[in-house]
Amino acid sequence: MNTDQDLKPQVKRKRGRPPKEVGGRGVTRECLVRKGIELLTAHGYASTGIDKVLKAVGVPKGSFYHYFSSKDDFGRAVIDGYGAFFAAKLDKWLLDETSAPLQRLRNFVDDAKAGMERYEFRRGCLIGNMGQELGGTHDVFRGQLEAVFLDWQSRIENCLIAAQDAGEISSNADCAELAAYFWIGWEGAILRAKLVRSTRPLDLFTNAFFQGLPTKG
Repeated sequence: MNTDQDLKPQVKRKRGRPPKEVGGRGVTRECLVRKGIELLTAHGYASTGIDKVLKAVGVPKGSFYHYFSSKDDFGRAVIDGYGAFFAAKLDKWLLDETSAPLQRLRNFVDDAKAGMERYEFRRGCLIGNMGQELGGTHDVFRGQLEAVFLDWQSRIENCLIAAQDAGEISSNADCAELAAYFWIGWEGAILRAKLVRSTRPLDLFTNAFFQGLPTKG
């Protein structure tokens, strides 16, 4: 679960004084959110100052409050932005009808592992990172973070239902429970992969998940 190159703002920096707007108000706000996704995923919420985001995008410090009422407001926009980005990534793999449903889920796993390796295990999942950092102390984010997880989880559930319809898993399988189990385990595996700088935790979890799927009934 990583921020890829398409998350980086496509804005050419010019020498001299930074522009007040980067392609217009809406574009500037989007660039700030995208850069926020990149920096918060790598460094965390508390360690990422607004000045660092503004400097990276080329927006004057005084302009920040034209786009966001506070750092928490910015944080909420970043959560929404990453949630939507990753939902689209999930859909790319899980709705791919050229592969069988369980293979779609395996393809998502393989892509996520490649992303972890590409960024040398330094990023992981922004939603998981913020949940661990702020879930116990910042009520303003807790419900929003959980809502993102539930949205992603529902996409796994739908893929498992498709696998059920295709006869890949038992008709008696509880796809909602399996999807919840997958996402809880996946986030833990992502954390462990970052700690050991290896995809082995991801392999251990996903192998156990696929092996444990009920296939009869």
